[in-house]
Amino acid sequence: MALPLIGSNIASEVGLRLLLCPLGSHVVIRTACCSVGIGLPVYSTFKAIESKNQDAQQRCLVYWAAFGSFSLIEVFTDKLISWVPMYYHVKFAFLVWLQLPPTNGAKQLYMKHIRPFLLKHQESADRVLGLASCEVIKLVNSYQKEIQSVKTMVGKITESADKMLRSPPTASDRSQQHSPVDESATSSDAEPDQNSS
Repeated sequence: MALPLIGSNIASEVGLRLLLCPLGSHVVIRTACCSVGIGLPVYSTFKAIESKNQDAQQRCLVYWAAFGSFSLIEVFTDKLISWVPMYYHVKFAFLVWLQLPPTNGAKQLYMKHIRPFLLKHQESADRVLGLASCEVIKLVNSYQKEIQSVKTMVGKITESADKMLRSPPTASDRSQQHSPVDESATSSDAEPDQNSS
């Protein structure tokens, strides 16, 4: 009975050391950030949607607003923050803080910073997004023929691949698969006869 407990303590201690060790853990901490920042929230969002729990859905929406804002800032400051020592360790702690129910970090960040900023700039953001949406619609409409031909081509490729995967090999397919082997065997059999004569 004591051995499984010791084993689990050793495993968790090794995991914590890998996670917190500043050297040689870059892959581990980035994987942990991705798992905590994206993987767990995706599953929580799925559960909230499926359970139709309005409070859980609201928490998920607030989290994704906070995470998206953080990711947007991170994209633009990537060159600067890549030089910060132990940045991913701090990011990991921040992502945990965003999700922990006692701290309710995502809601705090949303209510104190994101919501006021977006309320202040909502009118101009709506105007820019409206213009961008109109331009995208015009662009798509101007290339309608090309888009349709690409759709047709992808449809044909998908259809032929689907047929190939679903249809069992025919007798002619099997004979073609075996013919190169049979020819090589025949030619190798013929060579010893020539050498012996």
